[in-house]
Amino acid sequence: MHTAEAIAVGRGISQGWEVSMSKAQAGSTGAETLQTAEEQEPDDQSEEETDLSRDDAFEMLSNRRRRYTLHYLHDERTDVTLSDLAEQVAAWENDSTVGEISASERKTVYTSLQQFHLPKMDDTGVVDFDRRAGEVTLTDAAADLDIYLEVVDRYDVPWSSYYLGFTLFGTALVSLSWLELAPFAAVPFAGWTVFLLGVFLVSSVSHFLLSRRMRLGVDEKPPEVSDA
Repeated sequence: MHTAEAIAVGRGISQGWEVSMSKAQAGSTGAETLQTAEEQEPDDQSEEETDLSRDDAFEMLSNRRRRYTLHYLHDERTDVTLSDLAEQVAAWENDSTVGEISASERKTVYTSLQQFHLPKMDDTGVVDFDRRAGEVTLTDAAADLDIYLEVVDRYDVPWSSYYLGFTLFGTALVSLSWLELAPFAAVPFAGWTVFLLGVFLVSSVSHFLLSRRMRLGVDEKPPEVSDA
């Protein structure tokens, strides 16, 4: 009889220990789950950030096919198929039309976009590339690439150098007129001022129109193709 009671007591203690261990394990699992969720929150928030860094922007614009892709997507303003995109990019590259490009030219661009450029642009967040459907969509992050490409020929000067030179020249001209030194004193100080303001206005308007024409997606063709 004592032996049976001892066995029963032992079983009760064992069952109570198992219940306590189960509760402890459940509490530990819940704490780990909560901790894991808290650790993942910053990652979720970082994924929502779509702003491009300066390096990403330069990387996207450093390749001609990616610039052509962005120009085409800006111009279409809707989802496009990879096939249509490849045809248009190939036509621009070969200074031709979509109907005149060869099958090999189209295939070369198609493969390049599919296997390298579009996945790279998708990873950066500039476009949304659906491999299975073969569709490409411009994202809101591409707004950070809404800049113009200042193409400077060999014998031209950039606008920044032009404005600096014009400012120095205008300052010297007005100063000589104000000091009444010949032959600059022949024109009144106010006359030189009006003349310089007029030149500055014409230069600013020209700069504005040129920069607008050099933006991606503004004209029918990319700036590089239009100026070729």
